[in-house]
Amino acid sequence: MRIAIFGAGSVGGYFGGRLSQVGEDVVFIARGEHLNAMLTHGLQVDSINGDFAVQPVQATDDPSKIGKVDMVIVGVKAWQVPEAAEAMRPMIGPETFVLPLQNGLEAPAQLSKALGDQHVLGGLCGLFCYVAGPGHIVHAGTDPFVKFGELDNHRSQRIELLLDTFKKAGVNAEIPPDIQVAMWMKFMLITVWSGMGAVTRAPVGIWRSLPETRRMAELSLREIIAVAVAHDISLPENALQTIMTMYDGLVPESTASLQRDVMEGHPSELEAQIGAVVRFGQEADVATPQHIFMYGSLLPMELRARDELQFGE
Repeated sequence: MRIAIFGAGSVGGYFGGRLSQVGEDVVFIARGEHLNAMLTHGLQVDSINGDFAVQPVQATDDPSKIGKVDMVIVGVKAWQVPEAAEAMRPMIGPETFVLPLQNGLEAPAQLSKALGDQHVLGGLCGLFCYVAGPGHIVHAGTDPFVKFGELDNHRSQRIELLLDTFKKAGVNAEIPPDIQVAMWMKFMLITVWSGMGAVTRAPVGIWRSLPETRRMAELSLREIIAVAVAHDISLPENALQTIMTMYDGLVPESTASLQRDVMEGHPSELEAQIGAVVRFGQEADVATPQHIFMYGSLLPMELRARDELQFGE
């Protein structure tokens, strides 16, 4: 397959690297020092599943130079998806399909609006990965996985091909029975983890162990479950217990990427995660006081990180 990786950060870099490693025709869309390093020295991936390098690397900052591709994996941050959708238009042929792997729920709709429903899959992933430096990705924990499917859940030839492609690359891949349910479960996991960590400034081992903050996390999960039900998403009856068990199984020092971004003063996925719960709740007339509190508490830092708000001395 000819595969474009739109956004060669931790997610795109890791999965793109694994696909390149087994001979898939992969081209990365990147920019700046990261792009220059990949073109000059290749892509280095340090992984708990085995280090590897991709050299030479096909990479560019101009999607219009790539031509049509079979698939686009979208690895940018959630707030960058609308801009990425417009930029990837030159790569989209009649049979091209697009796999978004963002946190949040809105990327498929944003991509469909720009490219057409027929080109877009639903998807999610899980891995603990970060960019250690230009051209250098570190996979530090968790066995990476991807889940994907047609938005109407039919088993198409293209998702079967994609399943085989990821498995050939040694990636744990799955086609869930209901991709919307799978995306909402991931959304619950990451959104409450992000909010709790960013508000408390504490790793998961702290807020899951204190009765007061553990209760806050449970209330936040219940809010998302109520919002999902109002949007006709059939979450499993044990959804809350499943997510809490996942939190309890995490390494105590674990933090979410949104939490790290907030604490480091970087723009975050606040709108795509916590803000989305508030918006979805308002649309369905479902109360979300925990998320309203977390969103309001974090918004000043988010606006400051985006240079939309100046704090006084």
